[in-house]
Amino acid sequence: MANAIIGGLCAKGMSPSQIVAADPYQPSLDNLRTQHSIESATDNRSAVSGADVVVLAVKPQVLKTAIGEIRDSISERSPLLLSIVAGISVSSMESWLDGPQPIVRSMPNTPALVQCGSTALFANSHVSAMQRKDAESIAAAIGITAWVEEESLLDAVTAISGSGPAYFFAIMEAMQSIATDMGLDADMAERFVHQTALGAAQMASTSDVDVGELRRRVSSPGGTTLAALEQFEAGGLHELFATALHAARQRAEDMAKEFG
Repeated sequence: MANAIIGGLCAKGMSPSQIVAADPYQPSLDNLRTQHSIESATDNRSAVSGADVVVLAVKPQVLKTAIGEIRDSISERSPLLLSIVAGISVSSMESWLDGPQPIVRSMPNTPALVQCGSTALFANSHVSAMQRKDAESIAAAIGITAWVEEESLLDAVTAISGSGPAYFFAIMEAMQSIATDMGLDADMAERFVHQTALGAAQMASTSDVDVGELRRRVSSPGGTTLAALEQFEAGGLHELFATALHAARQRAEDMAKEFG
């Protein structure tokens, strides 16, 4: 995800010299430096020296350690901390710092890798108007953004868009497999499923009616589409999705307790 953000910022015109990355895995750091011509640091403390914005892009279980490494370096300057770490609350991050710090917690998703991401943002009370703009500009470099006023809503965002790409990949995977069972060759099945998903998303994004109406317009009485949709309904598709998404949201809440 850090790679996606750096790539998006550079594509939007930010000078690579303004970006410093630190990574304990040297091959990853070398790849970032080669790919984007950015600056690099051998440790987190030196990476944040002089920074106006610090992007925290680590696994949840190591965030506390990462913050501990930079705590002294940021205590005087109070740069914006922009977290893209799933499940770790603002209150947990605040408890690991020496004093009040501006923190924005965000939830992007993997389509950020192709600048088609969706990122929700939540700011604590110490974030200034300018810092909100900075956080939004960074998130906008990889796709669309929206602010939430309640941090708990980030768990819902995690369930819908954070994990959401995997749901669509699973549906596409199933359709491709069934298409080959029906006799299509694998290449054609893949291309047609991918294009159908892309086209449906494009129609939904640009249409002046909601997706329910788009679905109805494709579902002619007695036709093939309605025959398939009736099977989805009989199998409890809506209820199954509700159970799955609530499970994802619950796991996000559990992670906050587990790693926070």
